[in-house]
Amino acid sequence: MDSTDTALEGQTFAIDRDPRLRYIIPAVVAVAFLMEQLDATILVTAIPDIARSLATTPVRMNLAVTTYILTLAMFIPVSGWFADRFGARRIFALSLFTFTLGSILCGLATSLPMLIVTRALQGFGGAMMTPVGRLILIRSFPRSQLITAMTYMTLPAIIGPVIGPVLGGFLTTYLSWRWIFWVNLPFGIIGMAMALRYVQDTVRDTSIKFDFPGFIMVGVGCVLLQYGIENVGRPTIPVWAIVVVLAAAGLLLLGFIRYAKTAESPAVDLTLFKQRTFRVGTLAGGICRVGLNGTPFLLPLMLQVGFGLSPIISGTLTFVSALSALAVRPVSSLMLRRFGFDRVLIWSAVFGAAIVAGFALIGPTTPHWFIITYVFVFGLARAAQFMTSNTLSYSETPAAQLSRATSLGGVLQQLSVSFGVSIAAMLLGLVTLDGSPLTPEKFHLAFLLMAAIPLLGLPGFFMLRPEDGRQVSGHYRQSKEAA
Repeated sequence: MDSTDTALEGQTFAIDRDPRLRYIIPAVVAVAFLMEQLDATILVTAIPDIARSLATTPVRMNLAVTTYILTLAMFIPVSGWFADRFGARRIFALSLFTFTLGSILCGLATSLPMLIVTRALQGFGGAMMTPVGRLILIRSFPRSQLITAMTYMTLPAIIGPVIGPVLGGFLTTYLSWRWIFWVNLPFGIIGMAMALRYVQDTVRDTSIKFDFPGFIMVGVGCVLLQYGIENVGRPTIPVWAIVVVLAAAGLLLLGFIRYAKTAESPAVDLTLFKQRTFRVGTLAGGICRVGLNGTPFLLPLMLQVGFGLSPIISGTLTFVSALSALAVRPVSSLMLRRFGFDRVLIWSAVFGAAIVAGFALIGPTTPHWFIITYVFVFGLARAAQFMTSNTLSYSETPAAQLSRATSLGGVLQQLSVSFGVSIAAMLLGLVTLDGSPLTPEKFHLAFLLMAAIPLLGLPGFFMLRPEDGRQVSGHYRQSKEAA
């Protein structure tokens, strides 16, 4: 821990000065996270209605989905610089305003080009909103209470993708597709007011220069990588063009790695990967999340397309995974204190992979009560993995690097969601290359293939030592070296 970190750690935290902030600050940040996570998924069920309203085709509506994700991926890397340069509270409130304004304009869209532009505005606000909100959360809680803070951060990320399609279907059916955007208005107003009232601003550092070349390399590289992955699952360009896009993305990102070694203040601080806890939590944890993030995409499709269930019944069967996330929260601290980060991450990855594979045993005649129970168990493994890896990532990060750590962590977390959905779609495409319909058996094969991905994170989890994250979890199991 450097001198700057020591000074920051010695300050009184916001929740120590006012105990009410222990609940208010997480609530403010959770509102922002839920808005962003809902918006990433709520559009999907409304695509046919929006396409008819804007006189376009459902296939072309894919641009409205990917534009939002691509804008997120491009601007998340520089959110930490904006927070350090202008203050976290100011940027957080401004991002809420931008996201809310973009939502209003999306609801007023009269053409597909207008919707694409306004979705990009939403994405810009969301790119600043989530990592800066995470930074505010981390800086408001002492290290000993970081698990509690990160739990509040994780819950919206788990709940949002689950209820998004259901809420989108309900609003589209009974009101109008425009309400899937306008529903953000009250949340945005409340969030802005509470942020300006209760969130303490951070000390601004005007000496940090904006790394424009690094931003271009990382931002465009992430955009091209995400666009290439999206087209692997749902091709809108020729195969050779997909190869070119992915190659260009790889060259830009590799070029940035070389550039960052000599840059004074690179857009993304790659030195963070020298910390074992951050490296394992973001990279190995990210790989595991990719495999688990494909299930919320595959399962509703299997229930509706493969089994012929209605959207309402499908949503009812899958929503229980959000309840299991709530069930994990009270026991998360106890698990980490008793077993440590290494064991919790290893076993949640193995258990999560087994549960994903187990979806291949569910068929059209499976009782609904069993599906609900099984989805609940899946949610337990998913929530334990997400919360633990997120907490580990920042458990030993120096306070002076927290803003950059949350920016980089935000990029990797967003990409893990996008890659999970894209890979799941790609697998569905591969198992139906012969033109056969999407039968339950095809979905079962996709689940079995998807289940292998969480296991790819195990080598990283095995690199952890028993004492890693101890200052956060209070873990008491002694390492072999110490013994």
